[in-house]
Amino acid sequence: MAQPGARVVMRAAGTALILDVTYGRLPSVLHWGADPGSATGADLDALARSGTAPIAPNAVDVAPSLSILPEAWTGWLGTPGVTGSRAGTAWSPRFRTTRIVVDGRAVGAREPGDGVATVTARELVVEATDATAALTLELTVVLDDSGVFRARAQLTNTGDGVYQLDGLVLAFPVPQLASELLDFAGRWGKERVPQRRPITVGAHRREGRRGRTGADAATVLHAGTPGFGFAEGEVWGVHTAWSGNHLHYLERVPDGTQVLGGGELLLPGEVRLTSGQSYRSPWVYGVHGHGLDDVARRFHRMLRARPQHPVSPRPVTLNVWEAVYFDHDLPTLLELAELAAELGVERYVLDDGWFGARRDDRAGLGDWTVSPEVWPDGLHPLVRRVTELGMQFGLWVEPEMVNPDSDLARAHPEWIMATGGRRPVESRHQQVLNLGIPECYAHIRDALVALLDEYDIAYLKWDHNRDLVDAGTQPEGRPGVHEQTLAFYRLVDELKARYPGLEIESCSSGGSRVDLEVLQRTDRIWVSDNIDPLDRQQLLPWTAQLVPPELLGSHIASGVSHTTGRRHALSFRAATALFGHLGIEWDLRQATPEERRQLRDWIGFYKEWRHLLHGGDLVRLDVPDPTLSAHGVVALDGSAGIYSLASLAMSTVVSPGRVRVPGLHPQRRYRVRPVFPADLSSLVRPPEWWNDGDGVVMTGALLGLAGLQAPILPPEHAVVYLATAE
Repeated sequence: MAQPGARVVMRAAGTALILDVTYGRLPSVLHWGADPGSATGADLDALARSGTAPIAPNAVDVAPSLSILPEAWTGWLGTPGVTGSRAGTAWSPRFRTTRIVVDGRAVGAREPGDGVATVTARELVVEATDATAALTLELTVVLDDSGVFRARAQLTNTGDGVYQLDGLVLAFPVPQLASELLDFAGRWGKERVPQRRPITVGAHRREGRRGRTGADAATVLHAGTPGFGFAEGEVWGVHTAWSGNHLHYLERVPDGTQVLGGGELLLPGEVRLTSGQSYRSPWVYGVHGHGLDDVARRFHRMLRARPQHPVSPRPVTLNVWEAVYFDHDLPTLLELAELAAELGVERYVLDDGWFGARRDDRAGLGDWTVSPEVWPDGLHPLVRRVTELGMQFGLWVEPEMVNPDSDLARAHPEWIMATGGRRPVESRHQQVLNLGIPECYAHIRDALVALLDEYDIAYLKWDHNRDLVDAGTQPEGRPGVHEQTLAFYRLVDELKARYPGLEIESCSSGGSRVDLEVLQRTDRIWVSDNIDPLDRQQLLPWTAQLVPPELLGSHIASGVSHTTGRRHALSFRAATALFGHLGIEWDLRQATPEERRQLRDWIGFYKEWRHLLHGGDLVRLDVPDPTLSAHGVVALDGSAGIYSLASLAMSTVVSPGRVRVPGLHPQRRYRVRPVFPADLSSLVRPPEWWNDGDGVVMTGALLGLAGLQAPILPPEHAVVYLATAE
């Protein structure tokens, strides 16, 4: 009987994904890793045959075929791709492929004995059905020019009754030579803390049940060869692109097979498909590289190639939150605008406290009209002066949230997400608005539209300050996180379409909504509410494992951190913040004339080099001394590099010795010199090559292999080096 079948080779940027779609089965992975070069059909036949597992004692008599949507009927004893049932039946579907489409062209059916078609493609779509379970499936795999692929599944109920879908996940095998895993943990103010462990039999499941991505999200779940680091080791990684409840997992079953997978984490009864209805999973991204830097750079190149990626220079931003908090008065805010403009600031953001009865965090949230008590003339006097000074005006909003003490909550208590006939516990004195209710969605959308129509607003800082607990739709209380997430996407998409050029920052208690799906529609993420530079030395480089520096909100903090209470020199605060989308979060009225002069210097340096900082390749150093942090950005053409060396604590040795300066072209010669303001010069112990101010000239090979003698830095200080090709 004729049936479609093919082996599909997907390759880009030195990586390859080879998929086997034969014998009516769902696609399985023959190879995921470095590009092996050209391969004939005979080569792929041999690859498929040589990868068939032996039949083990006390196992099924046919070697399991592990597809990217794992099926239990094959004998796979790990997590199944589809979890659900039709009132207790159809819980173990067996799909048969009915159509294969590569790059928009269908693969013809072939008779037995005709051999298997071999095709090279960038996109694969596989349609399959299970007539008994009355389900159809569509799997899509797309390979990007960066070598990152993404995959998703769509399940449709073709039967008469309801099919309750409890889970739909995709999984990709990784070889057993990947024996260590690395992902991230975290909390408010300390997001994306790396954690590493050996891979053992069983599942490492990272479930996000917060209704948002979460400060503790896995972000990217990596599996790699022993001891893999920034520059060394073979690394595979997955990322689930979804801003609601989600899953990342690594699973090794007893026969040694191990997979990386992910998908949406559905609440009980959240997706009930009636006849003809479909559910489409989020994209699950897969990436392979040599070292963590290679993995990160692939994500960065993928994001930078998007048509919606910001192309204008990232404006230096002043956010006034830590300067005034809720204490809004026009003279103070105008003074801050004047001071910011003198320093070269290009965007001014008015934070929380401008609307309704919002004099603190206990009231007013949800009432998105300018407070007449605080702003009798509206925001017009401030917006007008900010734009006259040549700066963009930005505004803080939190559209998905509401204070119970608000006009909106009193008028529409049924719009608050709840279940079980009770209100969820409060967090930050607020509840969650159910944007899945059309009337609620329209109300919030129209309030934002009214603001954007009245004022010249170039930027919204979009916050989301609590987890979704008991997030149901009243009155029946059915779970609503899935619909809430889709409604948030739809709302942002609507505003972006209506106001071309409007930029939006994804802020969620700091960095709790950081994923590739929210980044499809936003222009910046707020890395953390904690801008203490000591903590940001960890936060920025590790968030850059997924997100390029130009999308990382990175502000120069106050002298005394509002989050930790630690005091730091301006040079440390600025050298840390430089490696992102630079801003200031400081009451500039408290800065001395000398501090303002130094700020102007740092801002000037950022403006001169932001094309490199925001367009180059990330490099991070595996420095053996844990008290040091070293990283940088190198121009794609090898013309220059900017590096940071920071001392995080007192080391057990006096001198850090030579520190490598990697990533430069090995044959070109570079002048390397320190860039630092005056307040650091009396604290560092400069090595000899600093003395004449002109630095030192060396080849890129010597800089990368031998490096430069580092200064003896006091704890919690940093220096920045500039390397330019001669």
